[in-house]
This record gives sequence, C-alpha cells and structure tokens, in this order.
Amino acid sequence: MNALSRCAVLAFALSALIPSALAAQSDTPEGRLARLGIELPPAPDPVANYVNGVRTGNLIFLAGKGPRRADGTEISGKLGADLSIEQGYEAARLTAINQLAVLKEMIGDLDRVVRIVKVLGMVNCDPSFVDQPAVINGFSDLMVEVFGERGRHARAAVGMASLPRGQAVEIEMIVEVRD
Repeated sequence: MNALSRCAVLAFALSALIPSALAAQSDTPEGRLARLGIELPPAPDPVANYVNGVRTGNLIFLAGKGPRRADGTEISGKLGADLSIEQGYEAARLTAINQLAVLKEMIGDLDRVVRIVKVLGMVNCDPSFVDQPAVINGFSDLMVEVFGERGRHARAAVGMASLPRGQAVEIEMIVEVRD
C-alpha cells in the first residue's frame, strides 16, 4: 500500500470516528444543554443563612432556588392571579437551570449525576389554583431533557400562600452522584 492509499484509509477511518466522538460528547448532560441553547449562569448565591447544597455520601441535597434571571431579577407573582400556567412553567424551567448551575459548581461535571432522586416544587398561588403539577413540569421536563431516564424523579408539587420575595416558584431537589 502506497502512502497515498494509507492516507485515504486513515482519512476514511477518521471520518467515521469524528461523528461518533461528537455524538458521544453531545450525548452528555452538558452536550444536551448546549443543544437546547442553555448556558448555565454562575450559581446563585444563597439569600440567607444557608448553603446551596450539602453532600452526604453519594447524595446531594440542594436548597430551594427560585426563578432568578441572569440580571438578578426574578419571576414573581401568584399563579392563578398574576401568572398563567405557561408563565409558571417557564419560571420552573428557569429554576431548573439555576439548580443545574449549583449542581455543576458542586460536582464539576454533570455526567457524574447518577439520578435526580426527589424534587419538591412549591408554587406561589391563589387558593383556588390547582394546577401545581403543570407548573412544576417546567422543572421536571428539563431534568429529563438533560439527563434522560436519569432525570426521572419522585416529586411533590404543592401550593403555597406566599414564597420569599414573592417569587413564583421555589424548588429543591435531591441528587445521587458518583465520584
């Protein structure tokens, strides 16, 4: 085999490897975030006397976070009075992005997530509002988009008379990780 033939064989082999390497990279949680056009912000700082998360063994307990935008403003208001289900869904999705930022800061690589174990979603809502699960789906749907089956979790979605600073939702979660 001459040098030109060897180069052709090598080029063919590389052309087969590059797409699979790119596919493998995009099949990671961070690759999925990139495909969704989501760039994680810096992890939001706690707003009181607590920490963003505590790891014990292979579990991380993340403190409740709300729908804070990159500019520091929050989505606030009551579902069923000031906000629609769709606006609440987007608030819960934004909260998921903030929780992922905290998680990434804590563990470095989101591919270390074994499973999203449990989510508690609290919805600031009018007393007659009963669609809390539809609102918190904004959080849960993103976890499944990012982690696939590892993102499916146990969950509670409950209504609250008020939440800190009038935010629309507050969500905490428990995550299993590996070293």
